[in-house]
Amino acid sequence: MQTSLKWAGGVAFIGSSASGHKVVIDGPPEGGGRDLGPRPMEMILLGLGACTSYDIVSILKKARQDITAIDIELDGKRADTIPSVFTDIHIRFLITGRGVSETQVEKAIQLSAEKYCSASIMLGKTAKITHSFQIKEAEKPAT
Repeated sequence: MQTSLKWAGGVAFIGSSASGHKVVIDGPPEGGGRDLGPRPMEMILLGLGACTSYDIVSILKKARQDITAIDIELDGKRADTIPSVFTDIHIRFLITGRGVSETQVEKAIQLSAEKYCSASIMLGKTAKITHSFQIKEAEKPAT
């Protein structure tokens, strides 16, 4: 896997992924940025959320769970000293579907956290990562 960054002035960069996508990463005005995009550490949390969510969707679909939506919130706490790595991360999943099994959701989260999500396993070396979830029953389709 290879990515690249191109400086865009101030503290902004245009990131290019190996799959051909671009993203703007920038800092706040008080740090010399123009607030053109997410901060680098926000990108790390977003990557973690996307990685674990990808796993969970895949696992729940294979388990024949009728999921219609998944919303994820991540709260990261960072060290007060430099380097200010993440020390605690909490991931909350709101899973909407029809008849979704709590046991299957717990299993999917555990498999992602312990086996499949490279971002979670890597960040778990410096941060305590915790999870919680809520299942919301989807409305029945109109007939």
